[in-house]
Amino acid sequence: MRSAHTAFIVILHLYIALCPLTSRSSRKIKHFKMRKVDLCLSSEGTEVILATSSDEKHPPENMIDGNPETFWTTTGMFPQEFIVCFHKHVRIEKLVIQSYFVRTLRIEKSTSNEPVDFEQWIERDLVHTEGQLQNEEILACDGHVTYLRFIIVSAFDHFASVHSISAEGMAVSNLS
Repeated sequence: MRSAHTAFIVILHLYIALCPLTSRSSRKIKHFKMRKVDLCLSSEGTEVILATSSDEKHPPENMIDGNPETFWTTTGMFPQEFIVCFHKHVRIEKLVIQSYFVRTLRIEKSTSNEPVDFEQWIERDLVHTEGQLQNEEILACDGHVTYLRFIIVSAFDHFASVHSISAEGMAVSNLS
């Protein structure tokens, strides 16, 4: 028991020694800058810069407006896609996509300052949920992005809808 206690004390001292000393006020500032938020909200400066289909009653901006009653709908034929621009470099830790009738979803990411050089990041086959929204949670690995391209490769019907996209994470830096 004594050796375990001694090991804990040694590890604690090493941890304290390796932690930089900061004042209370600077710790608050760091915490404020590194807060996790829903990066996909239009109120965070995010916008949908391209969508392959648009219905005036259900425009692409509905996916990021934070309103659970609004959505974007495809107008038939697949694949359909849309591109989300964060206007800054971000690190995404978790994505949540709420949709209806989406069968296969591919997500590509770009770290460029322009919406180019996308690389495939995630591809999922979603489960059909009759009468309720699909709620797909994706834990993100290597989630550094400036743009995301969502491609609905196929659907369970002629039309599909995306009700919301949520990206939990934090801003890393501004575009330069």
